[in-house]
Amino acid sequence: MDLSKLTSAQLRDLQEQLKDELKQRASQDRSEALEQIHAIARSVGLPLKELLGAAQVRGGRTGPVAARYRNPADASQQWTGRGRQPKWVKDWVDGGNDIAGLKI
Repeated sequence: MDLSKLTSAQLRDLQEQLKDELKQRASQDRSEALEQIHAIARSVGLPLKELLGAAQVRGGRTGPVAARYRNPADASQQWTGRGRQPKWVKDWVDGGNDIAGLKI
């Protein structure tokens, strides 16, 4: 197709047709991919939810993380050891204490 011979209006119309076709193709590709996933689940004899659940456990979050540190002055204050240190942990360490003294 020689695009140089088309008018601006024809090019804009073609552009809209392309957008519509790309949306349809994306929807069709998604449907085909889902059907393939269902077929795989059926071929191994697993329900799809179970198959997806196993994939999520391997690649995603598995739930809350247990606390590893506890404030000796207030047992309700706990920290997993992930992320930014809470103020009470920072105060403990800044006071010359070893963080190991807070381990649960």
